[in-house]
Amino acid sequence: MTAPQAVNETRLRVRYAETDKMGVVYHSNHFIWFEIGRVELLRQMGFSYRDMEDKDGRFIAVAEAKCRYRSPVFYDDEVIVRTKLLNVRESVIHFGYELCRASDNGLIAEGETTHIVTDSNMKVAALPEKYLQAFRLVLGR
Repeated sequence: MTAPQAVNETRLRVRYAETDKMGVVYHSNHFIWFEIGRVELLRQMGFSYRDMEDKDGRFIAVAEAKCRYRSPVFYDDEVIVRTKLLNVRESVIHFGYELCRASDNGLIAEGETTHIVTDSNMKVAALPEKYLQAFRLVLGR
């Protein structure tokens, strides 16, 4: 079995509504873009976050989120969201992100999110084995 790619690249174009009065993307939008990348990485691995919730009753709640802003990005710029799995344990998943300008590959921001796996009652729960195996495969374990 071939391992899925460890990195997902998703492209998006900055919308006017994502900018502030100075014409720069408002900082909180970076976290939304991280989520877009994370969801697409899961899809690339062969499953959807929706299936984790609906079929398996597992949620990945954000426990920590970090972002280091490197350079501004503006309306109509194309952004590449690079997302990778950094680590996984039975009930913790850790992702890393890079946001780059598509025109010159300039680094816009980099970040990380840590997620706790929960059940539908928001109690810490183990990740079902099929997901744990998929994550470990991507990590080469």
